[in-house]
Amino acid sequence: MDAVIVDAIRTPSGKGKPGGQLSGIHPAELLTRTLRGLVERTGIDPGEIDDVIGGCVGQAGEQALNITRNAVLGAGFPESVPAATIDRQCGSSQQAAHFAAQGVLSGTYDVVIACGVESMSRVPMGTTPMGTNPGGPSVAARYPEGLVNQGVSAELIAARWKFGRDELDEFSARSHARAALAASGGAFDDEILPITVTGEDGAERSAGADETVRVSTTAEGLAGLKPSFANDALSQRFPEIDWRITPGNSSPLTDGASAVLIMSGAKAKALGLRPKARFHSFAVTGSDPLLMLTGVVPATRKLIERSGVSIDDIDAYEVNEAFAPVPLLWQREFDADPARLNPRGGAIALGHPLGASGTRILTTLVNHLQATGGRYGLQTMCEGGGMANATLVERL
Repeated sequence: MDAVIVDAIRTPSGKGKPGGQLSGIHPAELLTRTLRGLVERTGIDPGEIDDVIGGCVGQAGEQALNITRNAVLGAGFPESVPAATIDRQCGSSQQAAHFAAQGVLSGTYDVVIACGVESMSRVPMGTTPMGTNPGGPSVAARYPEGLVNQGVSAELIAARWKFGRDELDEFSARSHARAALAASGGAFDDEILPITVTGEDGAERSAGADETVRVSTTAEGLAGLKPSFANDALSQRFPEIDWRITPGNSSPLTDGASAVLIMSGAKAKALGLRPKARFHSFAVTGSDPLLMLTGVVPATRKLIERSGVSIDDIDAYEVNEAFAPVPLLWQREFDADPARLNPRGGAIALGHPLGASGTRILTTLVNHLQATGGRYGLQTMCEGGGMANATLVERL
């Protein structure tokens, strides 16, 4: 039994603030249109779908009450098609893809969609008040000095592994340059589902390009930005931090949705569908919740051990650019070829719509392997709370 990817699509990115190109669309509707687009592109009968598993981090407001089920109903799928929404923080839809593929491999599913959505313009981070102690008294007792937000974790990584501000900004400028080059060459044409949006003037237009890519970005320009997370109290607690993380070397707030059609190879053959790739191996791990972004390293090690495929055998690495120190740390730890790391740019340029990023990255990775003829692609993402997923796919 194998689990294959028949197709994978995503919306363009939208700036995750009022006025962003996707900000006028309800998040359930954004995922609805993505699911419809996937079904229309593949021609699959929605009645064949055993389950839809979606990722979403901000499960509050318009994204509450199992947004994936609402999107399935909005897409016109039969009421018999169930859906679930999961939260593994930034890796939510990557985990959705794992659960979907593992369901196929176990024989539980024949056909399943993994997907994700996040509207950071309409459901901003922090919409659900967490209070001062979201983990409860036992977590507080285990970490008496308190945990920190992801930006501070990125600062700790930069300080501990000695990534200078210049290196962070140069990497970030490269992300924009690669994304802009890919877009201008039509590399994203097969993966982006254009979305009809209504402007403030009431006129409809098609949004078909990523709004977060800045063609003119340079390291010199990024050098002028001020750090985002500087804090006197934290400076006393962590004197090693010299505050290098800025909006320019971080992923932007983003709106977006993505979806992947997964099934068994036998089912694809029976339906006359040609798969693009197959899932080869999976890994997930916990990591230090203070340095919560370092999990990509042990997750990748675990994946390599399980798969028997070496880093040098892999044609493309997609390491989510939540903050620039994360892929730079990963690259250093594995002595990886920088040319293969996020070859079409990463989240610093393409955006990070939290719950949608896992299947967005998988979409970009699979399409890159198709375009270049590469065999193996690796995807890994750091996640809030100290976790990471890693996935190895093989082009077919």
